[in-house]
Formats: sequence, structure tokens, C-alpha cells
Amino acid sequence: MFTKNLFLLTLLAVVILGCSKFRRIEKSEDWRVKYEAGLTYFEKKDYYRASILFEQILPIVRGLPEGEKVEFNLAYCQYYEKLYLLASDQFKTFNETYGRSSLAEEASFMYAYCLYASSPDSNKDQQSSVEAMNAMQNFLNRYPGSQFLNRAVEVITVSQQKLEKKGFDNAKHYLKLKMYEAAVISLDNFKKNFPDSKYLEESAYLKVQAEFELANISIATKQLERYNTTLDYYKELVDNFPNSNYLKDAERYYTQSLERVTKLKSNKI
Repeated sequence: MFTKNLFLLTLLAVVILGCSKFRRIEKSEDWRVKYEAGLTYFEKKDYYRASILFEQILPIVRGLPEGEKVEFNLAYCQYYEKLYLLASDQFKTFNETYGRSSLAEEASFMYAYCLYASSPDSNKDQQSSVEAMNAMQNFLNRYPGSQFLNRAVEVITVSQQKLEKKGFDNAKHYLKLKMYEAAVISLDNFKKNFPDSKYLEESAYLKVQAEFELANISIATKQLERYNTTLDYYKELVDNFPNSNYLKDAERYYTQSLERVTKLKSNKI
């Protein structure tokens, strides 16, 4: 028990001394003291303290030889602290200030990567994924042989997959809300935007379902056209996915649509 208490007291003393030392450095009027201490904290992965010191001296050292390292390390401090949007802006500022630096390529990559890191799951708004893809593509255009090539391609691929999932989920959501016309339009747009998607088979089936349900709730003058369209969508599903697992369910919509088309036509005679 005594040994444990002694250890805790020793640890507390170390923390207090560490905080006291940092406060003295923070209050120093010599930017060089803060600069050297910031580098030391950075090397020790104490990114919180390093970022505080770097932010304090940044306006002073910008334009000096030390400014490049301060700006670059500050961006990484924010990245490691998971402040991705701040880090992204900081890496962008670095590139604008030190475009000819040997670190410019890495900063350009990290600008895009931080946008990617800040993007949420596919069920949330994906604006940051779009921005990350565009930024990463610009990076690859500028540095086609970059050491970060594989990671950049991975970011674009994963972002594309998130956008694909988001687009498909949006279309399904319209169907769930019984907004059938919006669902059909959304599914059409999905196919145009993601022509190689793994969801195309299910998407083709959902178009059959959505168009059939739309025909059911349509006014009489629109029903014949929409049941015929349901038949067309069924044929597209069969042509593109002849072995689809959705054919059995889709056939039910096809059969009912065919019966109703026949009935509507006979009523017109």
C-alpha cells in the first residue's frame, strides 16, 4: 500500500513539474525557447503542448527559416489530435506559403487526406468525401509518380464507395417513404453516376417495384403508361441480370402489370 501511494505521489509530482515547466516556456518572451521546446514536445508526441507553442510563435517565424518547420509540424499536431479540418486548412496554408518546399508534396497529400479523414460514414452528408476525392485527384495530377500514390488511390476508391452507398441508400429511402416517382428518378441517376456499381442488380429490381407502386397510386390517365413502363423495367432486369435473385419477386410485378395493362386497354375499346 505504501509503495503504491509513493508511486502515485511521484507520478503527481512529475505531472506538476511538467506543467510548471510548460507554463514557464509558454510565458517566455523568447520565441526561440518556444520553438525548441515545441520541437521537443513534437518528438515526444505531446502534440497538444507542441501545437500551443507553435501557434504562439507562428506569426513571428512566418517568413523566417524556422517558419516552414513550425507551419508543417503544426499541421501534423492538429492531424494527430484528430482536428482534421483544421489540419487540412493548415496543410493548405503551408502549400500556399511554401509551394517550393521539399515538403510541399507531402503537405499537398495530407491536405486531401485530412479531408478524407474528416468525412463521416456513408449514411451522413458526403460533401467532404467529394472534396477529398477532388483534392486527391488534383494531387495525383500534380504528382503522378508520388511516393503517396497507393494511399491516394485508396482514398479515391474508398470515397467513391461511400458516395456510391450514399446514392443507393438515398434511392431506397425514397421507396421506403413511398415517394415512388422520386425513387425511380433517384435510381436512374444512381445508374448514370455509378455504371459499374455492385448495387445495379438490386437497383434494377427496385425500379420495377417503384414504377409498379407509382402506377398503382396514379390517376387513371397515367396508369397505362406507368404499368407499361413497369413491364419495360422488368425486361431490362431480365436482359441485364438473367440469373438475378430478384427475378421471382420482379415477375410478380410483371404479371400484375400485364393484367392491368390488358384491362385498361380493354376499357378503352
